[in-house]
Amino acid sequence: MEYIKRLFVLSGLIILSSCTNLDETIYDQVSTDNYYNTKMDVTRAVFRPFEHAYWSVCSRQVLQELSSDLVATWKKDDWWEDGGRWSRLHYHTWTIEDGEPKNEWDGCFVGVMQCNYVIDDLNILNPSDYGFTTDEFENLKAQCRTLRAWFYLRLLDSFRNVPLAVSRDASKNSEGQVTPEVLFDFIETELKECLDLLQTKSGAAGNGTAQGQWNKAGAAALLVRLYLNAETYIGEDRYDECAKYAQAIIDGDYGTYSLGKTWDEVYDWQNENCPEVIFAFPSAKGYSHYVYSGDMFWWTVPARTIANYFGDTKAGNGDHNCKYGLAPSLAPDGTPYTTILGRPVAKLKMYPEDYRLKLYKNLGNSKREGMMLFGYLEYEEDGRTKKVVSPTGGYDLYLRDMVGQFGSLGPDEIPSDKTSNMLSGDHNSGWRYCKYPFYRDDDEGQMESDYVEIRLAEIYYSLAECKFRNGETAEAGKLLNAVRKRNYPTAYHTEYLYPPDGNAVLTEDELLDEWGREFLSEGRRRTDLIRFDCFCSGTWWDKQPDADNHTEIFPLHRDVLSSNTALKQNPGYPEL
Repeated sequence: MEYIKRLFVLSGLIILSSCTNLDETIYDQVSTDNYYNTKMDVTRAVFRPFEHAYWSVCSRQVLQELSSDLVATWKKDDWWEDGGRWSRLHYHTWTIEDGEPKNEWDGCFVGVMQCNYVIDDLNILNPSDYGFTTDEFENLKAQCRTLRAWFYLRLLDSFRNVPLAVSRDASKNSEGQVTPEVLFDFIETELKECLDLLQTKSGAAGNGTAQGQWNKAGAAALLVRLYLNAETYIGEDRYDECAKYAQAIIDGDYGTYSLGKTWDEVYDWQNENCPEVIFAFPSAKGYSHYVYSGDMFWWTVPARTIANYFGDTKAGNGDHNCKYGLAPSLAPDGTPYTTILGRPVAKLKMYPEDYRLKLYKNLGNSKREGMMLFGYLEYEEDGRTKKVVSPTGGYDLYLRDMVGQFGSLGPDEIPSDKTSNMLSGDHNSGWRYCKYPFYRDDDEGQMESDYVEIRLAEIYYSLAECKFRNGETAEAGKLLNAVRKRNYPTAYHTEYLYPPDGNAVLTEDELLDEWGREFLSEGRRRTDLIRFDCFCSGTWWDKQPDADNHTEIFPLHRDVLSSNTALKQNPGYPEL
């Protein structure tokens, strides 16, 4: 484990920041001819793009979650207005000047070119010169090819029409964009070929020291993602192929995996031992830990809670902040919203004994309970019980499932101004959440959780959706229940589980709700809403339907278009 973590923070290759300028620049005379001298040099080079890939998930998180119905960044007193950038994501009014889509474009294409450089180099190196067997060497190449496919899958999802660069040799790359069909075929072919070259996870436990490396199950899981969204990407129903690969993963054809026993096992500090994890980016407090960055999970809680409520003053990431909050289920006067979408807390409360609904607490010895922050946040200091205070106004925070101006009002008091929108919130507004734990300074597991990119529950849910769309509702229910049952006490299974195991009703709306409950803030909500055809047409909280569906994909930023005149703007957005 530590070996891979260290590789993630070592610099291996000089990288390119543009997918369209493929001229190689040699810095300090470090080139293919003189860089690769030892086996470690090769290994270090292969894993350099993985560290960048881990960092790049931050831009995806912003686009996926803040453009969707469950999470938002509203103005809190005079915090988080930021020129309207978060509101534009929420209302789908982004422009070609907004930096958030550009961050995803740049992050992915830097990763693509890093992978291309390594693949090109490995194609001309002799494995025996460095002490590799042919199979070991092909596995290394397949890891980079799979990572490149992962980047391209994100680009296909966000932009559809992108250039295809497969080498630092410009003659092998497209000048302008390729069609979504061409990119889809490329991703599919790469992943299928890599399935034969990658290794199979050994044993029935977690990934252990192989955490952060692609294997057969990881490549197959990316095919599941690709096929599940094929109708979105290329207008073709590929659910049968999605189901085929999902079933093969569940059956153990690509290695032995099993669901974690508790809802939070997959996020905990020893999750390299969790058998549910298919692919995760390794983290450690002294090394890369982007899961605990501001654009991921460090800022999903109120500001100024680091020392008093969590006790993680030495974690090294600065104070917490209140960027992300759960979209409200209630108006400021307590009236429930009734939209089909959004209302994440209300959706969880449909099954009120859900363990995830408990107030988050550190229990000591690197253990936690609950996922949510709500109400008064109390803590002990010098033998006295205190409450977390707002960073502005000095009032005791009382987090509620509403967005409005509450100030020092008590839990049952209603503000005179009942406005609720992206510009009307304060620090009391919205429940917050702790998906990954914030352990105390004296806990061994502080900031040690690996970021889980793919877990077996996703494969169960994907197969369940395929079954549901094929009219096999009972089979879909069984698959969902296999995961869901760990979220609730056994005494409630008859009431909470879907038929044939329980009495809850599984409908299309409920299936989408269940995707939201299980994968809350895991960087996929926008994609799920689009697949269910409600990203543009849906209503949630103060978000009204879009005029058309052009916002299902993001625009190319002005700077991207300016850098390559062969690129064309996506439909519905202005050209330069």
